[in-house]
Amino acid sequence: MVLGTHQYRGQETVLLKREGLLEVARFLKSEPSIACDVLMDLTAADYLTFGKSLASAPLLRTPSPLPYYMTPKPVAEAWERGVSNDEYRFEVVYHFYSTRYNRRIRVKVPLTAADPVVDSLTPLWEGANWFEREVWDMFGIRFTGHPDLRRLLMYDEFEGHPLRKDYPFNKRQPLIGPVD
Repeated sequence: MVLGTHQYRGQETVLLKREGLLEVARFLKSEPSIACDVLMDLTAADYLTFGKSLASAPLLRTPSPLPYYMTPKPVAEAWERGVSNDEYRFEVVYHFYSTRYNRRIRVKVPLTAADPVVDSLTPLWEGANWFEREVWDMFGIRFTGHPDLRRLLMYDEFEGHPLRKDYPFNKRQPLIGPVD
């Protein structure tokens, strides 16, 4: 169920198989010592071109907190995804927060391009409804058990999912006229 864990800049991250998402989310919400009662954000990432150009290289230069007139030593930080970019194109990212303990945890679920489907968290957090609709609309990732999975930001006749890396940026969309 758990593919890996890591800490990056003080933020805890758990990488899960999609089959374990509901169980882990239910545990994070109901376990008194964790008490993640808020789903702060739910988004996705498309790793189709990740690491294939200098702009997407997984090596970051940490910006310095020092003023501009001081010359800090740049710190190179290596960042690893934890799964193969070729096998797992998409990643659904959840940010949970505990108001009781003022703690955050990030949960990532990698998905293949052939089957970008994950369980819906709307039974646990009603706020997941709009987040999941946005991810469906922009990335085409489906959420099993979602009560009303339809477009949120684009109009119904829009073809494709505009935040996918292979979406043609100059694609012409069907025109829609005034509704009588």
